[in-house]
Amino acid sequence: MAFALLTGCAMVSVSSVDSRDYVKQRRGDVLTTGEFSQYSLAVLQILGQERSACEKRAAECAEMLHTALGLTMPQRLSAMSELWMYQALSLGKQPLQGAEEEVNAYLMSARYAYAYLFFSGVAPSQRVFEDRQTQVRDYYNFAVQQVAVLLFEHQNKVKQQSGRYQIGHWQIDTEFQHSRYHPQRLPEQLLPAAALSFKGIRNQFRRDGLGAELVAVADTSVKAENVFSMLPTPIVTALLAFNGNTLSQLLSSDSVTLALLDPLQHASFQTNVAQVPLAANFTASYGLWLARSDFSRQAFRNLMGSASALQSPHIFMLQPYDPNRKIILMLHGIASSPEAWVNTANEVLGDAALRERYQLWQLYYPTNLPLIINLQSIRETVLTTLQTVDPTGGAAASDDMVIIGHSMGGLLARLLVSEDDGAFLDRLSELLQLDPQRKRRLASRFSAELTITPLPGVTRAVFIAAPHRGTSVADYRLARWLAGLITLPVKVIEKVQQFAEVILEPEQQIEAPKVRFTSIDNLSEHDSFIRAAVVLPLHSKVRYHSIIAVEKPALPIEQQSDGVVPYLSAHLAGAESEMVIRSGHSVQETSAAILEIRRILYQHLTELP
Repeated sequence: MAFALLTGCAMVSVSSVDSRDYVKQRRGDVLTTGEFSQYSLAVLQILGQERSACEKRAAECAEMLHTALGLTMPQRLSAMSELWMYQALSLGKQPLQGAEEEVNAYLMSARYAYAYLFFSGVAPSQRVFEDRQTQVRDYYNFAVQQVAVLLFEHQNKVKQQSGRYQIGHWQIDTEFQHSRYHPQRLPEQLLPAAALSFKGIRNQFRRDGLGAELVAVADTSVKAENVFSMLPTPIVTALLAFNGNTLSQLLSSDSVTLALLDPLQHASFQTNVAQVPLAANFTASYGLWLARSDFSRQAFRNLMGSASALQSPHIFMLQPYDPNRKIILMLHGIASSPEAWVNTANEVLGDAALRERYQLWQLYYPTNLPLIINLQSIRETVLTTLQTVDPTGGAAASDDMVIIGHSMGGLLARLLVSEDDGAFLDRLSELLQLDPQRKRRLASRFSAELTITPLPGVTRAVFIAAPHRGTSVADYRLARWLAGLITLPVKVIEKVQQFAEVILEPEQQIEAPKVRFTSIDNLSEHDSFIRAAVVLPLHSKVRYHSIIAVEKPALPIEQQSDGVVPYLSAHLAGAESEMVIRSGHSVQETSAAILEIRRILYQHLTELP
């Protein structure tokens, strides 16, 4: 009997914790496991509250902590934030519950989290290694995300454009520190970046900090009259700023501001008491745009010249224009689109040092047109865009631009930084076997098209798998068959016929309607234009680099090729660097090529005047 009494007093035992439960015990909470964290459970136990009871009435348990004794302020505020988060998540699972109750619960969770972070008597920097601070920051960020999404869903239903909301006892004002939006021009929708998953993008790049990482959704259509547009799915970070300069003021105020910021322009945010890093997701907006663009099908329609094909070049700015960031202009290849740069662009955007110094412009152009027509229209598009965003030409962005082109885009990129050495017309006339009279007519009637001048402001170029001397693939039976199916715009056909009338003998002009000058024709290694243009000198201020793919590097150099472009066609004498990568033609998306592009971009920054 005595032994039984003695053993009955033993209250503590010990067992080993499985390594798989280590993180769960330390960091599991309502957001990760759906259950209260050990920190909140400890608070409830101190107060003699049952977990099951607080799961049923989380809001009541939270408010009870206001006056409970025996708790530190960080314990009190963090537990209240988690309990209100549990309440909000529970309401979200009940479709018959009104959105007002759910928004209120998230606002309460965010307010207590905000109070814990900045008004609990301990500076965030003093507990930077504490798991609890990370949890509470996540409660705040998730609550902000849900409030922003729910409010904009409500705004769309009621067609409200005032930027002010009354939700229960809360008055919510919206503040815009984003160049794309203001109270009279709100996004159509806000999507949580964390809820988006992408195939085809290798990495997602984020910045940890305060705020909800969102993607705004607007009209994705491209107006034909505009030569450029900003990304229709811009990145947004949302914050909830609660009024009050003291803890008591903060907890008693029902006035809150929902701020929408551009994390590309703001790396941090000034709260009531501290400057804090601003959270951001730099991949989700780009990925969503590509996923919704239908570029993969458009690219082939553009090559074939279908009725819905792109008619003229268009520039997509992946970031809002910044007069101080250097421009990277990217040109895709034939039968392609901006989607060709998906991982290249994403990894430049994901590199903080490059993102802060550069802005990406992706040029989308009809890949069926003759090279000379595309060359001149691309040049005009870029100049018009620069004139629009920088009318005086004094912005730093307009100087020291970098142009990067893949495949036919690399060939066009080289022509955009080349200049006529005075002998181009002579070489072209000789290759076309023109007599002096027809040569004069060619110079007279096509002076604008045949005037090749370097694009102002470009001082560095990267050519990737570029067929500078053409390719025999353009003469293959399949390529010839595709070229025969291409439909050119009426204006281009008229220009082609005029050109044929000049270069053909009178007795040959009856065959002029059959003369074709599509992009595929131009890419032939026998094409007169490409042979005449290959020796054009690049502008003296342009430094250039080559990235060349070869499938079988062991072959003799004259036999090396990426399957489309021979090494000897892609090689340019005088390049500052030439990297040869074992790859097929789509080498621009390989890790080795992307690392080389990033290296060149860093080099460009160090060599700026």
